[in-house]
Amino acid sequence: MYLILYAKPGCHLCEGLQEKLEQCLHQEDFAGVELVVRDITTREDWFAAYQYEIPVLAREIEGKEQILPRPSPRTSPRQLEKLLRKYGF
Repeated sequence: MYLILYAKPGCHLCEGLQEKLEQCLHQEDFAGVELVVRDITTREDWFAAYQYEIPVLAREIEGKEQILPRPSPRTSPRQLEKLLRKYGF
């Protein structure tokens, strides 16, 4: 299963969320989950869709993406784990 993070370089919110996600995904419970970070500046369609929304989390299941609710920048890694579990990770 893929967890996708749409982000852009230099975005402190994106970097903070990526760091917390990496902490969560290093746990045994999330062994089958791969974090994919997509730089929105590399594709026009991503940039148009997410330029005002980043960071954006999505999950990919069977080739389809589902956007997940955006966690608060103050979300702890523990709270983020709960969110991931709620959405099937």
